[in-house]
Amino acid sequence: MTSAADEAPLWQPGPDRVAAAAVTRFQSWAAEHHGAPAEGGYASLHRWSVDELDTFWKAVAEWFDVRFSTPYEQVIGDRSMPGATWFTGATLNYAEHALRASEDPLRADAPALLHVDESHTQAPTSWSELRRQVGSLAAELRALGVAPGDRVSGYLPNIPQAVVAFLATAAVGGIWTSCAPDFGARSVLDRFQQVEPVVLFTVDGYRYGGKEHHRADTVAELRRELPTLRAVVHIPLLGTEAPDGALDWAALTAADTEPVFEQVPFDHPLWVLYSSGTTGLPKAIVQSQGGILVEHLKQLGLHCDLGPEDRFFWYTSTGWMMWNFLVSGLLTGATVVLYDGSPGYPDISAQWRVAEQTGATLYGTSAAYVMACRKAGIHPGRDFDLSRVQCVATTGSPLPPDGFRWLHDEVADDLWIASVSGGTDVCSCFAGAVPTLPVHIGELQAASLGTDLHSWDPAGEPLTGEVGELVVTKPMPSMPVRFWNDPDGSRYHDSYFDVYPGVWRHGDWITITDRGSVVIHGRSDSTLNRQGVRMGSADIYEAVERLPEIRESLVIGLEEPDGGYWMPLFVHLAEGATLDDALRDSIKRTIRENLSPRHVPDEVIEVPGIPHTLTGKRIEVPVKRLLQGTALEKAVNPGSIDNLELLHFYEKLARERR
Repeated sequence: MTSAADEAPLWQPGPDRVAAAAVTRFQSWAAEHHGAPAEGGYASLHRWSVDELDTFWKAVAEWFDVRFSTPYEQVIGDRSMPGATWFTGATLNYAEHALRASEDPLRADAPALLHVDESHTQAPTSWSELRRQVGSLAAELRALGVAPGDRVSGYLPNIPQAVVAFLATAAVGGIWTSCAPDFGARSVLDRFQQVEPVVLFTVDGYRYGGKEHHRADTVAELRRELPTLRAVVHIPLLGTEAPDGALDWAALTAADTEPVFEQVPFDHPLWVLYSSGTTGLPKAIVQSQGGILVEHLKQLGLHCDLGPEDRFFWYTSTGWMMWNFLVSGLLTGATVVLYDGSPGYPDISAQWRVAEQTGATLYGTSAAYVMACRKAGIHPGRDFDLSRVQCVATTGSPLPPDGFRWLHDEVADDLWIASVSGGTDVCSCFAGAVPTLPVHIGELQAASLGTDLHSWDPAGEPLTGEVGELVVTKPMPSMPVRFWNDPDGSRYHDSYFDVYPGVWRHGDWITITDRGSVVIHGRSDSTLNRQGVRMGSADIYEAVERLPEIRESLVIGLEEPDGGYWMPLFVHLAEGATLDDALRDSIKRTIRENLSPRHVPDEVIEVPGIPHTLTGKRIEVPVKRLLQGTALEKAVNPGSIDNLELLHFYEKLARERR
């Protein structure tokens, strides 16, 4: 995948945009104060950021004026992975930084949050009001006995109350953790029971797809099954009375109280995030107040180019790391847009409508949503005023080349398209948005600053222009400080460091091109390996799902006992389509012509649907295990799947093939 020298970029930032970008100004300042290269643009800055890792992160902390209530002794203490230590000796508070814009009298009445629901009415929360509510709730949490290190949980949709509850938790030094209310009780308990919360914030229900979904019974079950709870706080989103023994949200946030920010060590836990948990209990990933603070300032302030004039909208739920990333937009002084509703209600244009109505300048969504819009034939740039949207960012899965072209053609031809890739594991991006670089179709612009990203072969040799394992060879501050209930660190070590000792192996196939851009090919832990050639499933999905008859697909590579290799492609058809010989031939021809004969599946099989994790990612490994004959209860954690019934199809197929 070596780039052609004459290949024109899809988008190129103009000189004014480059000059105005925060990353440009940062580079000039870092050159003057910290010895960064003044010339050579982003590539030279990135090289410096990983070669001089401690100086780079010191510069980030200074540039963003991070408030250390106790100064640090050194930027990086121990550099080993896992176990790197950052800004040793320092104390600070994340929530204090998230509310800093409220200290500016000129911004006190400006919106910190803009909440939009399916009625598409906007409800702003000003910076001063957000600060007041956080202060009131933090005082009440302290009165309930919540101390630094205690876990506070939220069973909440993407609403302002979730942001207030999280910031109040961080203010008192508590550890936040959340699940979306579309998660069933078992899924929530698989997560919350691991961390034993002392407070639970809940709603009585939520609205999605034009319907009300009541959650009183689920909340009652959570209360029964979480014996460590000292308090439950009721948020009446659907207008119901608080159940017996629950505290009322309005009463806890009514006081006019200045927030008190507990000053905690840099590596003090901020939140617990969870892996999808498709093959066992979700991993409970602990990230630190300081690590997330500096990583998100870098990612949002430099890479996403966010500042006080911006409105930041990313379609997400509280059960996905992108919610945590979205809330960190407050660190830059940007207005954060919270959309609580279905991505496709009342029609598939819903997210574009929100972007228009809120004046979003950076709009983030999933690659799957972009491709669904393309397949539906909508015209956002024609039908909505998206003139304020400077950047559309995508994640969740690789954005196929056709997605880049569609955004360019149907949104704006001067649109910065930022496909980004990272993970819950670091709650950030390894590669993606750079406002000063060109965008090439199908490629992430570059590795992120301070991220020593490489593509390695099995022997640990770096590759350029070839598919290899995504590795990070130097620590990042937002890497987990630990997993919960992993006292000897073995589960953490085995998750990332068992293949290349001391080097983070993420589990994605990537190509790094000769111009430094990055292509993501999908998960390496569900590798397709035909005739010794490794390939990513994402490449196949991108080719197959161009066909209008295919709604979604899933490809599995199965090593057979006789030494053979069976690679079926499962297809979920669009309404009205039929999987006949003509469509099978069309699918195989598309793959052969766009990829290679090696990628052509052995069989094309129609399925009633493609199973996903609760955050919308296709599950390949559990399906592979089912096809290998593993019992359903051992192949998959039922609480991690959006539609467990779909897995019975693959279970039955496995029996028939035996």
